[in-house]
Amino acid sequence: MQDQYDLSKMKSRPNPYAKRLKKQVTLRMSEDVIAYFKNMSEETGMPYQSLINLYLQDCVNEKRKLQMVWT
Repeated sequence: MQDQYDLSKMKSRPNPYAKRLKKQVTLRMSEDVIAYFKNMSEETGMPYQSLINLYLQDCVNEKRKLQMVWT
């Protein structure tokens, strides 16, 4: 291996995974929802944001609809 490399001659190319990148958003969630996922995070060792994303992704994949009844 060389100690230094000349990267000035490299050609740039688009990131092939750019479509898969996550987009940062701000959500307002109740404290009990956050506590639920943080508790699950401690049990599984996964970050709670990843758990929330996995749950929402599962809802998308299963095409779940929210069942609410307003009385």
